[in-house]
Amino acid sequence: MGTTTPPRTLAEALRARGDESLAGLLRARPDLLNPVPNDITQLATRAGTRASVVRALEHLDRFALQTAEALAVAPDPAPYDTLLSLLTGDGLDDGDQRDDAGAAITAALPGALSTLREQALVWGEDDRLRLVRTARELLAPSPQHPSPTGLGPTVAEATAGMSPGRIQEILTATGLPATHDPVSAVTALAALFTDRTRMAQLLDTAPVEALSVLDRLVWGPPYGEVTPNPTPPVKWLRDRGLLLPVSTRTVVLPREAALHLRAGRAHRVPEPVPPAVVAAAERDPQAVDRAAAGQAFTALSTVEELLKLWNGGGPAILRAGGLSVRELKRAANALDVTEPIAAFWIELAYGAGLLASDGEPDERYAPTPASDEWLDLTAEDRWTHLATAWLAATRSPGLVGGQDAKGRALSALGPDLDRSAAPDVRRRVLALFAELPPGAAPDAETLLRRLRWERPLRGGGTPAAAAAGTTATGPGEGADLRSRLALWTLNEAELLGFTGRGVLSSQARALLDEGPGAAAARLAPLIPEPLDHVLLQADLTAVAPGPLERPLAETLSVLADVESKGGATVYRFTPGSVRRALDAGQAAADLHAFLAAHSRTPVPQPLSYLIDDVARRHGHLRIGSASAYVRCDDEAVLNEILADRRSTGLRLRRLAPTVLASQSDPGSLLEALRDMGYAPAAESAEGDVLITRAGARRTPPRTPPAPVPEGPPVPDATLLGAAVRAIRAGDTAATVVRKETPEGPSSPAPSGSLPRTTSAETLATVQAAAMTGSAVWIGYVNADGAASQRVIAPVRVEGGFVTAYDHTADEVRTYPLHRITGVAELAEDGKG
Repeated sequence: MGTTTPPRTLAEALRARGDESLAGLLRARPDLLNPVPNDITQLATRAGTRASVVRALEHLDRFALQTAEALAVAPDPAPYDTLLSLLTGDGLDDGDQRDDAGAAITAALPGALSTLREQALVWGEDDRLRLVRTARELLAPSPQHPSPTGLGPTVAEATAGMSPGRIQEILTATGLPATHDPVSAVTALAALFTDRTRMAQLLDTAPVEALSVLDRLVWGPPYGEVTPNPTPPVKWLRDRGLLLPVSTRTVVLPREAALHLRAGRAHRVPEPVPPAVVAAAERDPQAVDRAAAGQAFTALSTVEELLKLWNGGGPAILRAGGLSVRELKRAANALDVTEPIAAFWIELAYGAGLLASDGEPDERYAPTPASDEWLDLTAEDRWTHLATAWLAATRSPGLVGGQDAKGRALSALGPDLDRSAAPDVRRRVLALFAELPPGAAPDAETLLRRLRWERPLRGGGTPAAAAAGTTATGPGEGADLRSRLALWTLNEAELLGFTGRGVLSSQARALLDEGPGAAAARLAPLIPEPLDHVLLQADLTAVAPGPLERPLAETLSVLADVESKGGATVYRFTPGSVRRALDAGQAAADLHAFLAAHSRTPVPQPLSYLIDDVARRHGHLRIGSASAYVRCDDEAVLNEILADRRSTGLRLRRLAPTVLASQSDPGSLLEALRDMGYAPAAESAEGDVLITRAGARRTPPRTPPAPVPEGPPVPDATLLGAAVRAIRAGDTAATVVRKETPEGPSSPAPSGSLPRTTSAETLATVQAAAMTGSAVWIGYVNADGAASQRVIAPVRVEGGFVTAYDHTADEVRTYPLHRITGVAELAEDGKG
């Protein structure tokens, strides 16, 4: 291929890459693909835009970012040795103490540079390394956004507006020969600050207080305020150019002087090696799996209880969306958990598609039809369904109770809970768990330190904002969001049964590595088998010594109230709970048979008496709609109701000896009489008793909330290959060499210009190309008026259309001839 010349621009550097390298760039920065660039020049332009560069910088690890920051304060272009020196220092201050660190930096720097080159943030050969201009602007120092390295401007930049006379005074004070050329004077001053020997001699003459001032500025920020009458130490530094004026009240330590004081290092602590995640404790792996399985079963029970709680229609939805604080507290009390944990379970059920809005005018949350299908699954499959939904969810329950950027409260199931970084953080935290040996519990602080090293700029702040210590998100978020997401992940993983006693379980490892099927197979033997019996006790309670079969659990939950949970669940029978079962259509004989069939102990006599007593009174009163009425064959009962002061608010009046009418609606009348100690039953217009079955309310079919993507999705290999071919073909069309024309010799087509020929010339040229099978270069304007350049191989020309293989799109297309602006033949060495 001959000798290659060094690239002069980023576009030339990208053009010299192979297809695999270009595909790697597009894979690392998928935002460059939307839409597919027309050619390499457009790709390079897009890769240098501010938004794209910020996104790329946010995906760098700490050492790659430190490498980019060092290049931002290095000369442009910078040799590899200069960059290495900025990271390791000149070695003249610590002797051999930094040898190990220097060796680690030397070993890691090629990899960091390779990453920066692959992402098109750095280009050029090793002797002329260039950081893209936008990245240099983001990372370079300024008074508004000091450099992450803590370095200030160079001597040349700081003295740009200084008078020649003032520069001469500085030269005289430092003992340098005077010169009338300002450029030479600035160069001489910079050379003094970069000369180790002469700079040491100058500082040896400095007052001790002046050295203390330098110590405060050397690692940044390099700016300081001065009074109109500065102290002698500051005046000594200012007279010798070690502090240069930025404004009337601000001075700065120039970069060359700071680097001397730092022994040539751009960073106080370079971090070439990722910090290790340390094991804080060792657990028995089998005990971990059992603990995680127990917590997984508790998670299933909690979600089932939540669905049951909202079975007949859950809480109303706030006007702004989400759940009110009162309803969240009510759900927390019902689930016997704290409000933040209740928010997690609610959001988990919502994210798994088990809860949704019913869409009615009086909009409420309710279980979805998918919840019934979920309940029919085995316990292990139900867990993998929840676990998979949690891994992919971008909604972050940990934000509930906080405030958004406008100071509005964030509510459970409300808007603004999506954080696109959440899935990546969850998987990364679990991956770090998995890197430890089975049974090892990681130390949380070292895990967070590792996450910060891997993505130091992630979490909502831009590089410039992060350098300035500001954030671009709501209160309490900013650059710390990734750490908060990691801490929430640790807690949620334990609640869900991913971890047991702080250690990743084998079923969670199987889910991450092999998928839901393998995880379910690992979990199944650890889940206790459901029981088909309970233990009835004389104090009107039933003890379930373990999980119950679903039909038994559902019937028992209607017939009795849950009194306590734990290793065993205690149910209590009350008149209200028995009436609830009768309202659901059960007869007293059915209840006696049910208890006898499912109790390992004899049915206690008090429980039999309770059922018979409630059943005898149940339905004795009948309530229907007139507005509402009470009907009873026993006139004495109605007389008793009318005489009761508590019935005054119902505004009852007698219509007949056995009928009372009320202005209240039937539901309110039913509840009021129950509160008065009666056991009325609702009836239909035909006089039949209405049976109220639990769980009758369901939303229409709903899809789970879609995770909010974190930028464009990573393209697959097929899309990458097609995109690279299209960019190559477009680049060929943009730089193609045409045959000689009568007007002049062959030349590359100017970028962005279209060929121009008459209609007759266009038709003749494409017909000739179709007969010879050669490729031509055309300009084309589509129906939207967008112009483009293409290289095509015409196959057929008829009816005002040319059918050709389009090298740019890598497919056969048909073009109207009237939309082709012109056509030119390719030179022999310009063919595809």
